[in-house]
Amino acid sequence: MKAFVFPGQGAQFVGMGKDLYENSPLAKELFEKANEILGFRITDLMFDGTEEDLKQTRVTQPAVFLHSVILAKTMGEEFAPDMVAGHSLGEFSALTAAGALSFEDGLRLVSARAQAMQKACEVNPSTMAAIIALPDEKVEEICNGIDGVVVCANYNCPGQIVISGTMEAIDEACAKATEAGAKRALKLKVGGGFHSPCMEPARAELAEAIDHTEFHTPMCPVYQNVDALPHIDPAEIKGNLIAQLTAPVRWTQSVRRMVADGATEFVELGPGKVLQGLVSKIERGMAVSGRQ
Repeated sequence: MKAFVFPGQGAQFVGMGKDLYENSPLAKELFEKANEILGFRITDLMFDGTEEDLKQTRVTQPAVFLHSVILAKTMGEEFAPDMVAGHSLGEFSALTAAGALSFEDGLRLVSARAQAMQKACEVNPSTMAAIIALPDEKVEEICNGIDGVVVCANYNCPGQIVISGTMEAIDEACAKATEAGAKRALKLKVGGGFHSPCMEPARAELAEAIDHTEFHTPMCPVYQNVDALPHIDPAEIKGNLIAQLTAPVRWTQSVRRMVADGATEFVELGPGKVLQGLVSKIERGMAVSGRQ
């Protein structure tokens, strides 16, 4: 069984999607439609911008989404997943590629999400840090023992957890993780504390946009970040998407569940190779590949 997976923020690079635009009339049409919907030429920033341009959340999220979804659309009948999943932002790409959202609605929601998250970051300064080579339980214990806001945000693979929260709480958690024997406790260059209570203002704003968007039954189960379980019911998918902004990304658990449910091959669609690396660490020997 084939699982298609979709990357999140951080996978972007200058030049992403340019080959697609130049070699596929369908891709060109969809990219131009995206420029109209967004009200600025995101293609200029994707193909010829600077790394700084691409790092802005309002640009990054639609850019990664567009690269992934347009790639899936240009595959035609070759895109025939038995299951899909996406990492954080990538969940929107997975849902759109699988037909739960139209291309236009998916892009509008991603743009709304990016802007809401940017605003939340400005209102409440926060950050994230990667903790390497500590058991999940130990990282959870450290977070639970700190007074400020700090939580496990991304369960990326065994021995790699990203924590999220306020600046002071993250500093304290990094110090305690190092004391506990973490190989690294590295603060990330991100706009804010994603997938934590710091994103509550963004969650409330995005909930309204999601509530007013029509969702359909996807062509295959979508394994969602919040509970690492397969979903096809549009109402459940909506609820999980809203919860996703303040809840952890359970990627390790999602991949394991997909394998338990029969996945024998993982294909990453979109920029970079991050998910291929994570899947290989979660399920050693699994067949993984990617399309860019």
